[in-house]
Amino acid sequence: MASYAEALHVLENTSRTFYLPIIRLPQGLQEAVAAAYLCMRAIDEVEDHPTLDSASKVRLLAGISRAMQAQTTLEDFSFQELDALFKDFQHILPEVTLRIGEWACQAPAFIAPRVWEATAAMANRMAQWVLNNWRVLTQADLDRYTYGVAGSVGLMLCDLWGWFEKVQIHRGSAIQFGRGLQAVNILRNRAEDLARGVDFFPQGWDMAAMFSYARANLDRFSAYLNGLPMTSFHQFVRIPQALAYATLDALERGEEKLTRDAVVSIVSKVEEGNAAV
Repeated sequence: MASYAEALHVLENTSRTFYLPIIRLPQGLQEAVAAAYLCMRAIDEVEDHPTLDSASKVRLLAGISRAMQAQTTLEDFSFQELDALFKDFQHILPEVTLRIGEWACQAPAFIAPRVWEATAAMANRMAQWVLNNWRVLTQADLDRYTYGVAGSVGLMLCDLWGWFEKVQIHRGSAIQFGRGLQAVNILRNRAEDLARGVDFFPQGWDMAAMFSYARANLDRFSAYLNGLPMTSFHQFVRIPQALAYATLDALERGEEKLTRDAVVSIVSKVEEGNAAV
């Protein structure tokens, strides 16, 4: 079983964007959000894996969902189904995926089943998108996809902040935040997605339309956030929010992604602003 220090190490290696705001959260909430992020990243690595065939992805995602649905408490969490599922993929899947059961057990006992439920539901939705070959024809399809893999995470965050800090977050705005972040990812990964035969742009959409979709969702969330009193949620989302906007600006200038120096500068400015509040 992983220690929490191990979980944080994997989190830092997986995403510094979310590592920094997570480690600044108060105890309890921090462990819950870290566990949730690692579980979601674990299944995201399956959906986006560059060499796994679709049948294997569906098998893995559906299996993870079944395993999570079968759990009840931390004390009797069973790793057997996950161990059997990953047996043939030990040298293919990344550590963050192979150890998903350990991350699932990092959440505080009373909230862990909510993390498992969210992971199970998202894994099932991902499996359906794999089966459908990520077929996006309309904006409604795009809305369903961005909700399924990101917007629903916002809903879980609403629950976590509601339970731990009694902060009520508007659920629709949280969905918009997830949609905006995912749309930025779609724009950033456009070339790679097309190379593997996947197109998340609805029929008739060009880059300008997707940029507009991403900004509209981020702007609506930002307008809501600006009206909230300063809380740990406010501080938590500032880094990914700032990086999302900066990535859009960089892509519109024709750059492939933000430079490391730009990321460091943006994160430093956000942290200085949070510290000043």
